[in-house]
Amino acid sequence: MSSTTLVTNIGTLVTNDPTQNTGPLGLLHNAAVLIDGPRIAWVGSATAAPPADTAHDAQGRAAIPGFVDSHSHLVFAGDRTQEFNARMSGRAYSAGGIRTTVAATRAATDEALEANVTRYLREALRQGTTTFETKSGYGLTTHDEARALRIASRHTEEVTYLGAHIVSPDYADDPAAYVELVTGEMLDACAPHARWIDVFCEKGAFDGDQARAILTAGKAKGLHPRIHANQLSYGPGVQLAAELDAASADHCTHLTDADVDALANSRTVATLLPGAEFSTRAAWPDARRLLDAGATVALSTDCNPGSSFTSSMPFCIALAVRDMGMTPDEAIWSATAGGAQALRRTDIGRIAPGARADLVLLDAPSHVHLAYRPGVPLVSEVWQRGVRTTGHAG
Repeated sequence: MSSTTLVTNIGTLVTNDPTQNTGPLGLLHNAAVLIDGPRIAWVGSATAAPPADTAHDAQGRAAIPGFVDSHSHLVFAGDRTQEFNARMSGRAYSAGGIRTTVAATRAATDEALEANVTRYLREALRQGTTTFETKSGYGLTTHDEARALRIASRHTEEVTYLGAHIVSPDYADDPAAYVELVTGEMLDACAPHARWIDVFCEKGAFDGDQARAILTAGKAKGLHPRIHANQLSYGPGVQLAAELDAASADHCTHLTDADVDALANSRTVATLLPGAEFSTRAAWPDARRLLDAGATVALSTDCNPGSSFTSSMPFCIALAVRDMGMTPDEAIWSATAGGAQALRRTDIGRIAPGARADLVLLDAPSHVHLAYRPGVPLVSEVWQRGVRTTGHAG
């Protein structure tokens, strides 16, 4: 039998539970949460808490659901410091820099790649991330894409096949043959290790027709679509995402009114990745426009070595509030419940009976401090599947 733990004396609790009838965040004050094994068993006022085997005093801290990082690229090797330095010195960002990471990843051992994944997951967990999605895409051969997914699947169930990150350098003169590989032999090898299929639909990567063929082939193999859409320019990615019922369209930086309408009138979540705009000095996505139109918005880190080398969801929350028109409440929801919707999950991103016991305590009286005090390590404790870890390193 599992033991129960009562986390009590929570100053402000974000539940994301609409049944609480306290707004979209389901805010509770002077709250408690009963954890039973890996699940949440009860949520309510600390004064009405049921008995438990052990009690844990939150000492008036705020608590939020664990962050759901629904877009990352963690299976890689190498370093692109020089590229970042050049970009910060005036060089424009393009999709081509991925090739540097592809070469390093192909040359790395399985052990080195797995050590890298583990390192960044620990880093993310210290900052409150309890669920993450990650992709292949830095191998671009059947062997290297399949091994990336095998490694990723040992750490998360949210694994995405991204053989269509860019056209492999090996097929630079024959992109059609690479699309055939991605939708044929490579897909056959990768599908058993993934839940999702993704494509970078962008100038310099894959056009709309190629992206449709790749995602449709993935659906036929039981993989559900997600898509890198409209990051560097206007394009067909968002419309394609809505057409194919993709779980998310990611980036969404350059949107027409028709793109916004497509997102607002579909199940596809607009996943915004402010770390990428920060690291490339690009225009910010207009979260306010999407939210006002009724689209569902998620926030994620896009952690990758080229265009967004951050694993910090609190940092992305601060950027979204400061530069993308989101309120602190909206940004917290998007980094938790929004990410869960982008993964089509109902067991994470909220603190409610039956949900997974993923809980973050902050060294602050309110969740608003994540945007109010940017760069400050406010995550003090993290509960993942009912197991407590400390947030701060050391």
